[in-house]
Amino acid sequence: MNDVRRPRVGHIEFLNCLPIYWGLMRSGALIDVELTRATPVELNDALVAGELDIAPISLVEYLRHAEDLLLLPGVAVGSDGPVLSVNIVHERPLEALQGGRVALGSSSRTGVLLAQMLLAERYGLTTEFFRAEPDVPRMMREADAGVVIGDVALRAMYEAPKQGLTVTDLGSQWRQWSGLPMVFAVWAVRREFAQQHPGIVKGVHDAFQRSLSLCLSELDAVAESAARWEPFDAATLAGYFRALDFSLGERQLDGLRAFARKAAQAGEVPPLPAGGPELFQI
Repeated sequence: MNDVRRPRVGHIEFLNCLPIYWGLMRSGALIDVELTRATPVELNDALVAGELDIAPISLVEYLRHAEDLLLLPGVAVGSDGPVLSVNIVHERPLEALQGGRVALGSSSRTGVLLAQMLLAERYGLTTEFFRAEPDVPRMMREADAGVVIGDVALRAMYEAPKQGLTVTDLGSQWRQWSGLPMVFAVWAVRREFAQQHPGIVKGVHDAFQRSLSLCLSELDAVAESAARWEPFDAATLAGYFRALDFSLGERQLDGLRAFARKAAQAGEVPPLPAGGPELFQI
């Protein structure tokens, strides 16, 4: 009897991860993994706790646990400019938010920290942050600005300006501030699992790469399919998918390192070791 179990792999049920998993369904690769669908926070915690072997993890949580994890090369969710789904919504200009209240309408640890560092360091602002439900009209009744992520942020790009609000894209803000891409989430494998089962990890990584390549060649078809179930039309989804950067090459790694340095200086994460981050060797 074969006692080698299938790898436990995490899947974020968010639009921004659909392209990476699109081809897994088409190729039959899902048969070879034990897939867990959950929120980003739940997957973060499960990977760190050893309840998953391979999973997407927010950049902040990866940086907090880098000693236990290896990055899968070439796969991430980020942007090299506008990301469309990580935004600050505000009525007054950002420069006029000194002493204001900022509602955090998301549990996204990387997006929230990016917003906090941008306001404090790029704009020199002291603001009060508080948690809120991700509902833009309600947030703006209680706050001077709101940080929204994901589908709520994508809707805000189109709806908030009609309400007299400004939407500031945090992917664009990071690009202007650092000159580099922003990496919001990475795919990581537990170091111990990678050492024990390098062939299995390579197989999962190869499946992700094939899936992503297939999706990027068929983005309009992916958007048409997703639009049947999502509150966005196919053109909006296709534009969103094309705005995202799913790669993790040297330029993206430079962006990751720049964010890591700023986050470490802010006391939010430990410093990366010299030469980090450490990648799984294919």
